[in-house]
Amino acid sequence: MQLVQKQAEDKLIKSAYIHIPFCLSKCKYCSFVSYTDINLKTGYLYSLLKEITDCYEGDTLETLYFGGGTPSLYTAEELEKILKKFNITGHTEITIEVNPDSAMNLEKLREIGFNRLSIGVQTFDNTILKEIGRRHNSEQAIQTVENAKKAGFDNISIDLIYGLPNQTLSVFKNDLNVAKSLPIQHVSLYGLKIDEGCYYYNHFPKKLPDDDVQADMYLLAAEELKDFEHYEISNWGKIQSKHNLNYWQEGEYYGFGAAAHGFVDGVRYSNYRTLNEYMDNPTKHEYGKFLTEQEKLEESIFLGLRIAQGIDVKNINNKFGIDFDKKYKKIIDKYTQTGHFIKTENGYRFSLEGFLLSNIILSEFLN
Repeated sequence: MQLVQKQAEDKLIKSAYIHIPFCLSKCKYCSFVSYTDINLKTGYLYSLLKEITDCYEGDTLETLYFGGGTPSLYTAEELEKILKKFNITGHTEITIEVNPDSAMNLEKLREIGFNRLSIGVQTFDNTILKEIGRRHNSEQAIQTVENAKKAGFDNISIDLIYGLPNQTLSVFKNDLNVAKSLPIQHVSLYGLKIDEGCYYYNHFPKKLPDDDVQADMYLLAAEELKDFEHYEISNWGKIQSKHNLNYWQEGEYYGFGAAAHGFVDGVRYSNYRTLNEYMDNPTKHEYGKFLTEQEKLEESIFLGLRIAQGIDVKNINNKFGIDFDKKYKKIIDKYTQTGHFIKTENGYRFSLEGFLLSNIILSEFLN
């Protein structure tokens, strides 16, 4: 399927995501599209460059994000070939995900244009790191953050996971304490999910924290990360991620690379997942869909409520020609009474406890 061309010249796309699907090994919890066939790395790069050449329409980008996989498995020179394909400015947020065991040449990454790092830490507990299949240890993670600061990065994010095997509340509190001691500006915090396609799906781990302990971990994070703004359900930042905000604010974006998703001219699309399929057809998409009005409404609600400020009811009413309070009165009344919804000047937002039950609550908005 070919990417639908933009119909309006003045409708600029401000973000692009680049998927680098290579890893040295697969972590036990990971169900993302990633491969250990490192020998295909060079051929994949040429396919990626071809897709960008054919499908990118020259928009000046506000954000550019290299995710994976492990993008830092490419050399700085190889990554620069990709960067040079895009129109960027000194204000463009350019992020690259790195793992502590492969975060080499950070000075060179900064030199060629990257100005934001997302470091896959997950936990600072060495026993748990080994259990979940990470290749680094706590000391390497801490050193990577310090090296990033020395290399000139002043927008550093780390990923943490709660609900891991053998992770107690005290172990998780130590993770938060270590994070607070580091020169970072952002924390992304995710609950462990065991999805089909990961090792743990068929080899279910023992000694997982129960739901109550996981809830306590999330609430503890909100308490401990007071120096960071809790601006989205899973994100705390002294500097917010402009790239992710574009997703949550329903902005359009390019998706380049195997299994990458994009949203262009009202079409949500995804690329071929396997390396061979993608490399054979880098300029075609496996799937594309125009959203129905109901799907657009549900996305506005789902994405808007992920953000701490919540949804603007007036904007939703104007956009979809509905009376939000009337249409969803039963849900609103139910969860404002329980304290999970909070009325704001412009609409509604989740309380902290509402964030904990967000998946359950949001499912009730489905038509």
